[in-house]
Amino acid sequence: MDRGRRLEDRVAVVTGGAQGIGLGIGTRLAEEGAIVILADIAFDKAKASAAKLVEQGHRVGAARLDIADAASVAALAHQVDEAHGRCEILVNNAAIGADTQIETMKFEDYQRVIAINQDGAVRMAMAFVPLIKKAGEGRRILNIASILGLRGWPNQIAYATAKGGIVNFTRALACDLAPHNIMVNAIAPGFVDTPMSIRPDGSHEYDADWFRDIYVKHGRIPMRRYGKPADMAGPAFFLCSDDAQYVTGQILSVDGGASATF
Repeated sequence: MDRGRRLEDRVAVVTGGAQGIGLGIGTRLAEEGAIVILADIAFDKAKASAAKLVEQGHRVGAARLDIADAASVAALAHQVDEAHGRCEILVNNAAIGADTQIETMKFEDYQRVIAINQDGAVRMAMAFVPLIKKAGEGRRILNIASILGLRGWPNQIAYATAKGGIVNFTRALACDLAPHNIMVNAIAPGFVDTPMSIRPDGSHEYDADWFRDIYVKHGRIPMRRYGKPADMAGPAFFLCSDDAQYVTGQILSVDGGASATF
């Protein structure tokens, strides 16, 4: 789809870009003319997703990335520098899910979630800010937080803590980078249909009777449905676009109104 190509020739790196929200955002950025790198630990899936977008006429590549590994992050930054010499847009999306409750969780499981969901974004920013500074107009960092970083939720000690860290990391980084005209923002998705929402038994967590009764039937999600990756793409594009030249340090909830009913 030709949307006007308002990001023509801008280099965008999307972590966790093989599927779900990352692929939804990467697709929109590519449709707007960006040169997109889908970076993911699931490299084969990233390559397959990139190939489909290339078939549609977009400039998209794939890269292997483990955001929990500093060497992997550094290697990606070097790869982008060698290929493009700059990076206008960094989307820190990669994350894992985990059910953790304080009395039963293992501390090493908690640390793994923090290492990926929170520290991964910090590693990426440390590696890519020099490349972003080398770019011209439209320099943006977009972090993917969560409404669970703004509110509590049962059995989500690790995930909610990590996403809460992303919220204030976004605000603090925005203050540091504003003098360089680099905008830093986040979107906080609500309940979104992604591979992360598939439970170990293969069921979809949002199809559970209790979820549909409370959040759909009785309107705790006012839109009365869970989100799709495409629902995240538009707000993400806005924050990565020239329309957001005076927007930084902000957390935009994209949740069908769920946080309005908490």
